[in-house]
Amino acid sequence: MAVLSAPARMIHLNARYLRVKRAFDVIFTLLISPFVLTVGAIIALCIKLDSKGPVFFRQRRVGQNGVEFEMLKFRSMYVNSDQLLHREKIISYMNGQKLNDDATGAMSYKIIDDPRITRVGRFIRKTSLDELPQFWNVLRGEMTLVGPRPPLTYEVELYSEREWLRLSGKPGLTGTWQVYGRSRVTFQNMIEMDIAYLQNQSFWKDLKLIALTIPVMLLGRGGA
Repeated sequence: MAVLSAPARMIHLNARYLRVKRAFDVIFTLLISPFVLTVGAIIALCIKLDSKGPVFFRQRRVGQNGVEFEMLKFRSMYVNSDQLLHREKIISYMNGQKLNDDATGAMSYKIIDDPRITRVGRFIRKTSLDELPQFWNVLRGEMTLVGPRPPLTYEVELYSEREWLRLSGKPGLTGTWQVYGRSRVTFQNMIEMDIAYLQNQSFWKDLKLIALTIPVMLLGRGGA
């Protein structure tokens, strides 16, 4: 398992909170597994009918303290799509540039009208249903229900020491940025939201963010 070199100064996380958080991750995931498996089976069928290729997309991501892991998603792009466009857009985003000229500002920092995305892919990305397989990453302990989003390796290679602080905790399925920011905020704002979340740990805040995630998914706010 690859581990990227982390700076010495990281955010200290309360051990008791982490034990409660881990127990909740496992119990919650097991309780909703019938729903996840049922919806997942329907999505898998739609993906196979829509385009050629595997149902799942596997990608190396960076987790807590720089430990890399293989993250699962439902495939939303055509097979063998060029990843260079995404890498260039991510670097532009990290440099504070908008990714499109969305007049409302709701999608300023999201790639839209991406020709690599399939018809089914557009729907599952907008509603975040493409991320359902990540419950497996949660059960494996690589991710948690609530936390910063898991970055790509080439993102982390460009991180400053302060930006590394967002890797002090496990990456999450949802979190402060996913609920309150998403495609509306800059990269630096996302970093500060993640750091603030980790510095102010609260199980009740986690429950609130999970509850708020549901309308975000149903309304597809900030997704594309």
